[in-house]
Amino acid sequence: MHSPHDPYVRVRGAREHNLKGVDVDIPRDVLAVFTGVSGSGKSSLAFGTVYAEAQRRYFESVAPYARRLIHQVGAPKVGEITGLPPAVSLQQRRSAPTSRSSVGTVTNLSNSLRMLFSRAGDYPPGAERLDSDAFSPNTAAGACPGCHGLGEVHRTTEALLVPDPSLTVREGAIAAWPGAWQGKNLRDILDTLGYDVDRPWRELPAEQREWILFTEDQPVVTVHPVRDADRIQRPYQGTYMSAHRYVLKTFSDTRSATLRAKAERFLTSAPCPVCGGSRLRPEALAVTFGGRTIAELAAVPLTDLAALLHGGSETARVLTEDLKSRIAPVVELGLGYLSLDRAAPTLSAGELQRLRLATQLRSGLFGVVYVLDEPSAGLHPADTEALLTVLDRLKAAGNSVFVVEHHLEVVRGADWLVDVGPGAGEHGGRVLYSGPVAELASVAESATARHLFDEAPGPAREVREPRGWLEVGPVTRHNLRAVTAQFPLGAFTAVTGVSGSGKSTLIGELTEDLDGVGRVVRVDQKPIGRTPRSNLATYTGLFDVVRKVFAATDAARERGYGVGRFSFNVAGGRCETCQGEGFVSVELLFLPSTYAPCPECGGARYNTDTLRVAYRGRNIAEVLDFTVEAAAAFFADVPAAARSLGTLLDVGLGYLRLGQPATELSGGEAQRIKLASELQRGRRAHTLYLLDEPTTGLHPADVEVLMDRLHGLVDAGHTVVVVEHDMTVVAEADWVIDLGPGGGDRGGRIVVTGPPLRVARAEGSATAPYLARVMP
Repeated sequence: MHSPHDPYVRVRGAREHNLKGVDVDIPRDVLAVFTGVSGSGKSSLAFGTVYAEAQRRYFESVAPYARRLIHQVGAPKVGEITGLPPAVSLQQRRSAPTSRSSVGTVTNLSNSLRMLFSRAGDYPPGAERLDSDAFSPNTAAGACPGCHGLGEVHRTTEALLVPDPSLTVREGAIAAWPGAWQGKNLRDILDTLGYDVDRPWRELPAEQREWILFTEDQPVVTVHPVRDADRIQRPYQGTYMSAHRYVLKTFSDTRSATLRAKAERFLTSAPCPVCGGSRLRPEALAVTFGGRTIAELAAVPLTDLAALLHGGSETARVLTEDLKSRIAPVVELGLGYLSLDRAAPTLSAGELQRLRLATQLRSGLFGVVYVLDEPSAGLHPADTEALLTVLDRLKAAGNSVFVVEHHLEVVRGADWLVDVGPGAGEHGGRVLYSGPVAELASVAESATARHLFDEAPGPAREVREPRGWLEVGPVTRHNLRAVTAQFPLGAFTAVTGVSGSGKSTLIGELTEDLDGVGRVVRVDQKPIGRTPRSNLATYTGLFDVVRKVFAATDAARERGYGVGRFSFNVAGGRCETCQGEGFVSVELLFLPSTYAPCPECGGARYNTDTLRVAYRGRNIAEVLDFTVEAAAAFFADVPAAARSLGTLLDVGLGYLRLGQPATELSGGEAQRIKLASELQRGRRAHTLYLLDEPTTGLHPADVEVLMDRLHGLVDAGHTVVVVEHDMTVVAEADWVIDLGPGGGDRGGRIVVTGPPLRVARAEGSATAPYLARVMP
């Protein structure tokens, strides 16, 4: 039994994900960093165990009725945890924010500014006082009626929707419509409604073309699909949606960046003529503070906004002081260049997480555990120092700060280190060390120790000669002002600069349209799937190969099973009790829904008949449970599978299970899976690879593996461009483009370009002193 004043959080028997019954003691009121290679189990310990248990205990104290309204994670697999205070989690949410989300909404600063205008604004004579909601473009009370609070009106034309009028509707004349089944469905509905879908578009009467493209009607009809020889299709009720309506609906509602970008191709946008782009009703714009409207103040960078806020009346003084105290931590974290109306989708993952961190700093909580997920992600080394100051302030306020981190400077700044490993997946899940940072040096099997204490720069690399140049610009977008940049072909380029200097904006201009570019591959950290049905095997195409292997077995042929029989996504081979998910959700009304293995298939996802078919003594469910490493040995003589599995091993993902749901993968893992999918294609044509911070979420040991692969691509004749903050990666580049000197309005220029050695010696570059430290 521990005393009530035990200063440690003590975890006993943690078995979440790959943790092997872990016992660990971590002191409270310190900055504790969890390290280990990707997939070692550090997030399972920090988030899946410590934070999940703290949240579960908190919910135990909440009224059952209120509990139903809050998204709850289930109880973690752990023996017991003692000495655990309440916890606050700041994860890198990778879901796409909507177009209505902005810096102001993420930080709640907009609420304070709206309150200031509502209570202390200067109203026109005789005007009624407005509620704070009337100053928000996201409410019915405040949104401009002309653009519904978006600030822009989007229009489309027949020429945009139908680029080639010589085609028929059946041949795909309406380019704006979706592909696959949904597009076929809309064509079938038009056919049923009596429109000629086999006549060239330009020959259709004008009123028919107008109705097909722009009608607001949504008639419902019974569609009798044309029968395909191999499948019977029954009649169904189909709802028509015009091309114009479909494009606008997709553009405003979708969370998929790809679909949104596709819809944008068919739209022209202009500032709303009613509100001039301010997004608000005239009544709200008639109210001013210090001579400015709320829209004008929202467009000012936060550093300048703080200087403009002066209260006259007592109410105004209280509200402006509150606003300034909320702005201060955002500026302190190096984000003063952002304005409140800056749209959230244009922010990087690092900027978003630091905005959330600034909000927490202001909350003034004490006695809690903050669990942070790589707060240094997307941070230039110059900004990392400010981050450490902020983490120290959270600690000084009487909190414990637990951080999952790979950045060696943050690790060195910790009071306590928990190193998990030694490898990933099945080869990890153990705590190798828990104690002060310096003593990790004596732990022989720690991959972290090797990088943390060996600061000798690597051998100097021969800089490659470019075989040509790509010119981009002049680019004027976000904070870039008429910037022109040259990227070497057949070389490895790193784009550097402090957060907000314009790096992502610049590489966003590299497209297929440029001379000298054959094919562009963007490898980002967005999830590879939004549902547990999407997994490593389905995304890489490996599952298609595996299913063909099973369908070719004698047992499958005898039973007449085709490839479809071995999919858990369609009826036939899957277990119908759980619809191929492997688990069933148990609703417990006032408690969090729990997921239990399906009682019918026991989590195998397939029905008994399908599981009777074996390949080399293993059924399909057992194969999906293999790690990439085990599967590579099992399928060594199946060329298509071996190639796919080999590239996954090459990027260091041997520990992942083939059937691991996409929802369980980190951003770094998703990015490496995408890279592996590209590598297995083995294309010979020149390809331009664009990677936005590929080392995010990677341990230095994994960075070495990734760099080998990227240099391999360049040696094979391709071009690689990375946006990067890890100076060891920048030091290995052939060419560096450094943007800055600051962020926002103080950035957006090229400070210096050239080989790493030249950049490391440049005056006035924020990157130079940090790059010089790691140069051979």
